[in-house]
Amino acid sequence: MTMLPARRFLPSLSLLTAFEAAARTGSITAAARELDLTQSAVSRQIKALESQLGVELFLRERQTIRLTVAGDSYAREIREALRRISSASLNLRANPHGGTLNLAILPTFGARWLAPRLGQFLAGNPGITINLVTRLSPFDFRLDSIDAAIHFGDAVWPGAELTLLMREETIPACSPDFKQAHAIEAPSDLLRVPLLHLTTRPDAWERWFTETGVAFENVHGMLFDQFATASQAAIGGLGVALLPTFLIQEELARGELVAAVDRPMQSAQRYYLAFPRERAAYPPLVAFRDWIVKELAQP
Repeated sequence: MTMLPARRFLPSLSLLTAFEAAARTGSITAAARELDLTQSAVSRQIKALESQLGVELFLRERQTIRLTVAGDSYAREIREALRRISSASLNLRANPHGGTLNLAILPTFGARWLAPRLGQFLAGNPGITINLVTRLSPFDFRLDSIDAAIHFGDAVWPGAELTLLMREETIPACSPDFKQAHAIEAPSDLLRVPLLHLTTRPDAWERWFTETGVAFENVHGMLFDQFATASQAAIGGLGVALLPTFLIQEELARGELVAAVDRPMQSAQRYYLAFPRERAAYPPLVAFRDWIVKELAQP
């Protein structure tokens, strides 16, 4: 069990809000106006905080104040702590039974696969509220107010448990006009056309050429940080992109994208649901984990 800090290191919320307001606005007067207090009251609270901490937070020059180096660093951390307290309070007020799940998602997975299905989950789990935020890479759950995250990669996330969700199949996709204009018929034909790369999967094309038995030296092309922009570039005729088939079903059905060649590849990495171990039994997380595992098992 983690021990709480000694009470002498826990200033009151009124002292912290006065300090944060003054640090953000750079003015005792503006902070007093924002907090509906007198200037002298705000000044007393800041001095009380400095006395409790034993650190000077502001440099006072005539009628102005300026953060010290220590004060600037402290203000950044206090601002984030106050934001988290405010967020937790709003979530509790919205759902007094603690049914809020803060979920980090990958942008394209969230927009293309998860968002259209969330209504089904919420309908089957009344009382649960889901808040979505975007995260492209692993983070420290201890420093963020997030309960779980959709993760694509290896089964590694320090300090977290991982539940396997699915494997992924990718295909080389392009627009029909691009395929016709470049007379693409065989895997080796892709060596002479522009290839679109994802920064998060820098070796994907090398793996694809290796698996299809095509010898190559260097593979270059445009770089993208998200599937959504890479797929739009492929639709626009800029090149061929390796895209997950389950994320481009609509484009394939509408004929906006086609397989450049019929050579799908299983990605080396997989999708997981990551969450801190201490949240493993949290009811909204348990309900969501059971639902998404079942949903992704559907054909």
